[in-house]
Amino acid sequence: MITVNEAEQVILQQAADYGTEQASLVNATGRILAEDIITDRDLPPWHRPTVDGIAISYAAYEAGTRTFSVTATLAAGATPIDIAAPTECVEIMTGGPLPETTDTVIRYEDISIANGLATIDITNVRKGQNIHRRGKDKLQGDTVAIRNTLITPALISIAASAGKSTLSVKKLPRIVIITTGNELIDIHEQPTPFQIRRSNNYTIAAVLQQYHISADMIHIPDDPIITREQVALCLGSYDVLLLSGGVSMGKYDYVPQVLKELQVELLFHKVQQRPGKPFWFGKHGNGPLVFAFPGNPVSVFLCLHRYFIPWLQASLSIPAVPKYAILNTDITFTVPLQYFAQVIVTVNDKGQLLAMPTEGNGSGDFANLHESNAFIELPFEKDQFKKGEAYRIWPFKQIV
Repeated sequence: MITVNEAEQVILQQAADYGTEQASLVNATGRILAEDIITDRDLPPWHRPTVDGIAISYAAYEAGTRTFSVTATLAAGATPIDIAAPTECVEIMTGGPLPETTDTVIRYEDISIANGLATIDITNVRKGQNIHRRGKDKLQGDTVAIRNTLITPALISIAASAGKSTLSVKKLPRIVIITTGNELIDIHEQPTPFQIRRSNNYTIAAVLQQYHISADMIHIPDDPIITREQVALCLGSYDVLLLSGGVSMGKYDYVPQVLKELQVELLFHKVQQRPGKPFWFGKHGNGPLVFAFPGNPVSVFLCLHRYFIPWLQASLSIPAVPKYAILNTDITFTVPLQYFAQVIVTVNDKGQLLAMPTEGNGSGDFANLHESNAFIELPFEKDQFKKGEAYRIWPFKQIV
């Protein structure tokens, strides 16, 4: 049995790059950018007003002119029209092309227009005001987004401005979710008094969907021959196998032996933690990784967020951003295991994260997960955890 930190290091050492692929701009949000985005023109591409109003030559205003003849009206997308004399102006809309012969924009709220004449009603006009200068944001050839960046709606805007209809993104691993157990039936079936409906596969799939991964799902009964056949097929077809159940010490827990027979290298089995102690992890040659989680729903949920998601993020070059919360009450846990307690994390008026444990009934109490939004990781070296102490948390829902 190894420690949580040791298990984490073993898993992160297996982070892999699965290459790149093209994604259309409308489908790229949430993926990881695999290329730098370079501007193909200055941003903005022309001098443009930031308000609706008139464009003048500041030299005329400085010389005492306050009333200007309106010679044209320019909308966004129009061709700029220069003024022929300093005492002329053009009406111009936000984002329109500023004529080269003008250098200052005064908003409509600060002028009066009548009979083709615009009179300035304020006294604090500054040269160059209300203008977004060409290239102020970025110059042609500048890098506006770097690879290994999460593609957000804001990045989509930048990419569209640079003329990118498709983006090179990190390719996602091919994943299969395998559940095991004779007591498990599909969700549309009616269970007998001693059967339960499968949920772990749907839970794992839902978490993966947050990373745009659409995983396949299969179920295997507690049969060593069928288990061997199905796992062998999956080892030849996927990059990652996520198993649920069949990894503990029971007489029907065939998964470890089957994996051994299929020459999947055992990297560790059992982690000094609760829940999820029987967790099994290994690798098949230079090919797929096998995450074999215990079958209890809370154990699956914890191991998925504590080990698999960090591995996935490392493989996709998503930076790890550890989060910590302050205990809002005392906790006592005397078993010499790293304890992952379910908590409700909130934010106080000082911006601090506070963690309040939720009462549960062990690793089979998946209903309690709905009330929580994170696990708090309490080190095995201690058995008393005091209110006010800060520990790392692993959120699985939005913290508000």
